[in-house]
Amino acid sequence: MRRQVRIGPLTVGGGAPVRVESMLKAPLSDRGACLDQCRSLLEEGCELARVALPTAADAEGLAWLLPRTELPLMADIHFDPALALAAMDAGCRSIRINPGNMPLGRLNEMIRIAKDTGVVIRIGANGGSLSGRQLEEAGGDRAAALFLAVREQAELLLENGFEDIILSAKSSSVPETVRANLLIARAYPDFPLHVGLTEAGPGDGGIVKSTAGIASLLAQGVGDTLRVSLTDRPEREVRVGYEILKALHLRSRGVNLVSCPTCGRRRADVMRLVALIEPMLKDLPDGTSVAVMGCEVNGPKEAKHARLGIAGTPAGAVLFREGRVVGEYPFEELPEVLPRFFREADPNGPGEPGE
Repeated sequence: MRRQVRIGPLTVGGGAPVRVESMLKAPLSDRGACLDQCRSLLEEGCELARVALPTAADAEGLAWLLPRTELPLMADIHFDPALALAAMDAGCRSIRINPGNMPLGRLNEMIRIAKDTGVVIRIGANGGSLSGRQLEEAGGDRAAALFLAVREQAELLLENGFEDIILSAKSSSVPETVRANLLIARAYPDFPLHVGLTEAGPGDGGIVKSTAGIASLLAQGVGDTLRVSLTDRPEREVRVGYEILKALHLRSRGVNLVSCPTCGRRRADVMRLVALIEPMLKDLPDGTSVAVMGCEVNGPKEAKHARLGIAGTPAGAVLFREGRVVGEYPFEELPEVLPRFFREADPNGPGEPGE
């Protein structure tokens, strides 16, 4: 079992659930925007957020923000170890340093203070920050260079008796990222590993790239915390992260909605039905399975297998609860029937939707 580290109330690794992270996309100079993002990220289920700390002046904003949010924060540090000292002095209990742009010779004081104050250090190597020396030592293999970048700082921390470490290596390439993380997992099996792509991009492409990389690693048991890095609002990063974990049966935040892709056999307008019921799903317990199927080929069995199911028929739709038919209704009655159906999702609840 991997070593477990603690960032305030949050545990990472060592049997804890795979954690879902994001990053504040407002600068610390905009204190109100940062606080608003912390609040909305908490509502989405975010468990840890990185925050950029590019200058010493930003440490004042971090010190202001920390006591005003329950969301654990990790200060994101590049180039200057003095910024890590400023973050710790502000009360931040976790920092990220980048081995591609952090001078090794200036880390000793940071390591000593982190050890004395119980701060977790994430070593986060990025494909875009690799040094020429690291690439040369790896023979031009960028995945190997990412691993070497992580290894040299991990060994420095370990030589100084510091073990509250999270490791990570990311690039914008899925194969490169996967190979680098597999190398790290084999070399350091005891330490928590953060997984993700460093720049996945916007929209569907970004979601697909992130899912391909993150899921490839998690399916092999590699990864203790993740971030889906999208050119989008941070709340969407969190939602996609939980969807990846749900698909792999690792966590179950929200409803597991199964719906058919539709074809020429469909009896029901599945897209319309899904749009109709989506607002009704938010109050269902986490992990509730809901199936919306368009015809009688796979529909009834899929709908029966889910806790709550809707299957299209020539006359309308059959509703299932816990594998049992609770009624068949014409399409025009569904907007009135379905809200009651979902409100009464508790199998011990009051009556059936038509009652």
